Amino acid sequence: MAALATAAAGFWPLSAAAQGRSLSLIRDAETEAYIRAMAEPIFQAAGLDASAVRVILIQDPTLNAFVAGGQNLFLNTGLLRAVETPEQLLGVIAHETGHIAGGHLVRSTEALRNASIQQIIATVLGAIAVIGGGGDAGAAIMMGGSQVAQRSFLKYSRTQESAADQAAITFLDKLHITARGLAEFLSIIERDALRIRSDLNPYVYTHPLTPERISALTTRVEQSPYRDSAASPVFVEMLARIQGKLRGYIDNPETTLRAIPPSSTSVADRYARVVALYRKPDVPRFVHEVDLLLQSYPNDAYFLELKGQGLLENGRIAESIEPYRLAVRAAPKEPLIRVGLASAMIATEDPQQTAAAIRDLEIATREDPDNSMAWYQLAIAYGRQDNIGMAALASAERFMLTGKLEDAYQQAQRAEAALPVGSPGALRAADIRDLSLRLWRDQK
Repeated sequence: MAALATAAAGFWPLSAAAQGRSLSLIRDAETEAYIRAMAEPIFQAAGLDASAVRVILIQDPTLNAFVAGGQNLFLNTGLLRAVETPEQLLGVIAHETGHIAGGHLVRSTEALRNASIQQIIATVLGAIAVIGGGGDAGAAIMMGGSQVAQRSFLKYSRTQESAADQAAITFLDKLHITARGLAEFLSIIERDALRIRSDLNPYVYTHPLTPERISALTTRVEQSPYRDSAASPVFVEMLARIQGKLRGYIDNPETTLRAIPPSSTSVADRYARVVALYRKPDVPRFVHEVDLLLQSYPNDAYFLELKGQGLLENGRIAESIEPYRLAVRAAPKEPLIRVGLASAMIATEDPQQTAAAIRDLEIATREDPDNSMAWYQLAIAYGRQDNIGMAALASAERFMLTGKLEDAYQQAQRAEAALPVGSPGALRAADIRDLSLRLWRDQK
């Protein structure tokens, strides 16, 4: 999530943009975990392999969500901040799942014929690879032209929209959750569209609203036996934490601190205040406030991660390791947090810490091989040990992910020459060498 507060870990120029502005794809272990907890039952209700559906977060203030490139669900932070209940977010996710399950984008003959649109989507998905970073993430910048082409690709027909609405209700009925949230969200979109021209609202443009569609949705919701069945209360706190965290990272820290009453005890306000203090930075108050949060939520992996990140990025490297280590212990299956811990250990320049960092980074890259920041840190750590072959291999992996094909080819050659013949590392280096060369020739 530090992608929102610090320099980006990598940049990937794209041919797609919204309204001529740059967009940032972001990574955050907590937000991803909570959204997946909400979304995976919906994916399963739709008959999808939940592990094959990727959820991708875009830092953009507009209210939008879309699917692209197959089973990839994109959610704007503007949407995550605008929804008022978990049921509204679940309704949006269920609707987008309806598009995936219905194969709506795949059936677009215009998209299949238009190679430039396919390139836009391929590049969007390629950008995901450069936003690695552990609890301290990174960002990929989407810049450039053809918003008209992108919108043409992503725009659904009125028939597809109605079909996705009906599918969403079916999925939520299977889970015994009301679909009223979807109707409520569409009302939020309508209010938003009244404030600005509808053609500037990406959700209205790509998901056309019609009175007939809203009427059919409302009628079906009221006929459902689960029209009054709320989602799990656990989701209420998950959404509050997501929204508080986003507010703390995205808004100006001083604005955030002025807006939150000192007496507020809500988890969203407390979270936003702690993040704002770390970003300001006001390290003593940050440490005090995050410790108070940890008193309320002992051994909370994400609050521990935040404490480690805040200390690390404010130069208190040695102090950051223990909260990071406790965070990994509390959430051992979160590779992004392991990368944060490893980054702190490498920053100590202690050989023993470097060896431990390599172990964590090897685990992280197995669990999340598309994380370029993890490969970057691994290359540094291997280099500190004078393991030139593995350092070159890690660099080759990173350059492949970030699209630097010539660099990937050179580092793969270097790794192959330095590693034992026939070893797993040498074989992987040969694969990267051949693939990068082929892609580079295709690109030319």
